[in-house]
Amino acid sequence: MRHRAIEYVVRMVSRLSANMARFDQYLPYHPRYQLQSHFQEYSHEQQQDYSSVRHFIKPSEAELRSRLTTEQYQVTQEEGTERAFRNAYWDNHAAGIYVDIVSGEALFSSLDKFESGTGWPSFTKPLEPSNIRVKSDRHFFMTRTEVRSAAADSHLGHVFDDGPKPTGQRYCMNSASMRFISAERLAAEGYSQYVGLFRGAEPNSKKSNTKS
Repeated sequence: MRHRAIEYVVRMVSRLSANMARFDQYLPYHPRYQLQSHFQEYSHEQQQDYSSVRHFIKPSEAELRSRLTTEQYQVTQEEGTERAFRNAYWDNHAAGIYVDIVSGEALFSSLDKFESGTGWPSFTKPLEPSNIRVKSDRHFFMTRTEVRSAAADSHLGHVFDDGPKPTGQRYCMNSASMRFISAERLAAEGYSQYVGLFRGAEPNSKKSNTKS
């Protein structure tokens, strides 16, 4: 009986291994499996849904250092802060979305961007709340609410309760943590689900009195 039991287990393991081999051959061509790329390659051919990067695997420290600029690495991985008024998107008024520089997960929309006067890109709310995580930050002898991306765990900035209506919030972000994709490029870069947001829409350019 014992030998039969062992033979049965061996047969089951062999069948499972064969099935997994066939499964692995299929996965690389499945659109959601392609989101597992260590660092997103935004090609014209790939039309993935980047609204939720469920299978993202964060690159190693060495790979991140080679792919990111010095400032991008310091901000996203070491919780740094770029200089106000001297960053890519603080005065960007083009229509489109902002995605995580590491994972490509959708973070914010130009429709929710406003002129805060702080010198950093500011938004009233995230485009995809599930792609955002918040935590308490007690650095520099103060308590603030830090904002990080969910999949890549990139440091993005902080959120404050001094923004305009209707949310009353100001997501003060670092340009170095994000990549902007214009409305015209959304479909080509795999974010076609957001194209409809910008048909006939005007960007939110309201100013707000904010704390420094």
